[in-house]
Amino acid sequence: MTWPPLREELRGLAPYGAPQLSLEQAPVQLNVNENPYPPSAACVADIARAAGEAAAGLNRYPDREFVELRAALAAYLGQDGGRDLTPAHVWAANGSNEVMLQLLQAFGGPGRVALSFAPTYSMYPEYARDTLTEWVVGHREEDFTLDLDHARDLVLERRPSVVLLPSPNNPTGTALPPEAVGLLCEAAGDGLVVVDEAYGEFRRAGTPSALELLPDHHNLVVTRTMSKAFALAGARLGYLAADPAICDAIRVVRLPYHLSAVTQATALSALRHTDELLAQVDELRAERDRTVAWLREQGLTVADSDANFALFGTFDDRHAVWQALVDRGVLIRETGPSGWLRVSMGTPAEMGQFRTALTEVMKEMS
Repeated sequence: MTWPPLREELRGLAPYGAPQLSLEQAPVQLNVNENPYPPSAACVADIARAAGEAAAGLNRYPDREFVELRAALAAYLGQDGGRDLTPAHVWAANGSNEVMLQLLQAFGGPGRVALSFAPTYSMYPEYARDTLTEWVVGHREEDFTLDLDHARDLVLERRPSVVLLPSPNNPTGTALPPEAVGLLCEAAGDGLVVVDEAYGEFRRAGTPSALELLPDHHNLVVTRTMSKAFALAGARLGYLAADPAICDAIRVVRLPYHLSAVTQATALSALRHTDELLAQVDELRAERDRTVAWLREQGLTVADSDANFALFGTFDDRHAVWQALVDRGVLIRETGPSGWLRVSMGTPAEMGQFRTALTEVMKEMS
């Protein structure tokens, strides 16, 4: 046996992760869809106070059901289309990544299928792999929307136990219309339809949240994160809203006391400052729209985006473009279909540096 005794299907694989460069190497970091604005001073002070109070009791395990946090998250979602949500409808974990993994642990597994439509978030097949769930992938149209007939037929054919539908989609930024969610919930039968709204707060005006459909579909799950809109990527807090029976099922596979007391205190503090933190979202939406318009003015193709990033292209050698931008101190993401690149929205100054660098690179390579 080869040492160490790793599962055969994992041998030779590299761990997931975007390239990480220091600020000295790339002062403008626009590659992982972070919020470029840190929490407000008032929020930071509140977190420090709450974490200090939690620290005084760190000799004890945290509330493993985190009822106070679930209640606060239910109240927040109620302001964004979630009707009549209670703590029983909400679950949370260390980032939406852990939420997704727990969903696959509980509802996937050997002999079961997880399904999505490419291009989509590159971690989804890894969740399936790690839980020994068969991974099936359909495909999107050229504009990255879903052909609903194709999507429904594939769901009916493969009968997945979990359908993963990011909206807005990563890496394209494409949002799903409500009729697509409803149609696939009906096609999935008793299988779960998970609408991943990690970037939901950035959607354009008039684009509804799938939260509005929860009362109509017992198999619908809507996931969110505090990493993006709430500027808490370093805190690692993701959550979902679903039928209470789904939340109860996840409790079977969650690790004991999986959310630390400090994490719970941090998230509760941020939720007390929702208005001021989400005020930054409006600025990032405007910056996204300006960036999309500018990229199109340069003759590039840009996917319509409801997220805090833009996918643009196409380039004969996208890696050369990516590297040339890095050489100028600007780090973006080489991801998505061949020929495309993705830029996260930064501050106006950072986006100005991105535009200058990309102009230079395109002129140099023309």
